[in-house]
Amino acid sequence: MDDMEFQNYFPVWNKLDTAHQGQILGTLITRTVKKGTVIHNGSNDCTGLLLVKSGQLRAYILSDEGREITIYRLFDRDMCLFSASCMMRSIQFDITIEAEKDTDLWIIPVEVYQSIMAESAPVANYTNELMATRFSDVMWLIEQIMWKSLDKRVAAFLLEESAIEDSDTLKITHEAVANHLGSHREVITRMLKYFQNEGMVKLSRGTIELTDKTKLEELSET
Repeated sequence: MDDMEFQNYFPVWNKLDTAHQGQILGTLITRTVKKGTVIHNGSNDCTGLLLVKSGQLRAYILSDEGREITIYRLFDRDMCLFSASCMMRSIQFDITIEAEKDTDLWIIPVEVYQSIMAESAPVANYTNELMATRFSDVMWLIEQIMWKSLDKRVAAFLLEESAIEDSDTLKITHEAVANHLGSHREVITRMLKYFQNEGMVKLSRGTIELTDKTKLEELSET
């Protein structure tokens, strides 16, 4: 990964003056992380702003009982603000970010980004837009949890995962599905067995095959 590539990936690069561009390039950190690596862990961990070159990250929160729930995922060219939560004093919840796949990314140190944001309207505007987008993601998630039954959420998740992987055969455990949806593995296993009985999926060890996507789509939309 070189700096020239970063310039093509950072959304408001061309709106920065040369001093700010030099400041970012002079402090930029490049990282390659393996699948399963925890990159950021809670509000006490101020990693910096993450920009994904290629790969896939997952941001999730933990309940007091240790149950996980995914709040959003990050793909190529996506930027993560919550990994710099110390930059936003009003954030009172801990977010964990882990690599779902091997990932190449850049890290912009918090103090550098903060100082540029204070002087650059385009960067401040971009940051606010990004925050609004993430807030919308979280609000959507709350609506799903409050108003949508679990069978619909599981169906929607399987379809989303199929689209991400571009495959109807998903290499994913019941535990992983539960962690994404904030549920228990036993509950997800029961639900998936029901889906199998209805002919929507076929289950084998560590694999869920989508056998009737039309039925899953109808269920997720009802």
